[in-house]
Amino acid sequence: QVQLVESGGGLVQAGGSLRLSCAASGSIFTNNAMAWYRQAPGNEREWVATITNLGNTNYKNSVKGRFTISRDNAKNTVYLQMNSLKPEDTAVYYCKSISPYGVVYWGKGTLVTVSS
Repeated sequence: QVQLVESGGGLVQAGGSLRLSCAASGSIFTNNAMAWYRQAPGNEREWVATITNLGNTNYKNSVKGRFTISRDNAKNTVYLQMNSLKPEDTAVYYCKSISPYGVVYWGKGTLVTVSS
């Protein structure tokens, strides 16, 4: 089983930056794809970015060029560097782990608030 703990959220002004971290413990981290999702108030949870076990990345169009997902397998941690933040980026950000067998785990989320 995998436990995921997100951190790094907070309040930032528009145009600012935050780096989210997701620390994983338990099962084998290096074999898993990792992803970030977010859920704004009143909205459904949406996908933001993915990084595969090989380090390939993919992004939601609205965050391309502003957000960067990365992973440090030695630290069992995945990161989301968020630059040029906009008020519409305000949401609870969740970390997701996907094993090669399709087993999925979620963290409990970290709140990001971007003020205008």
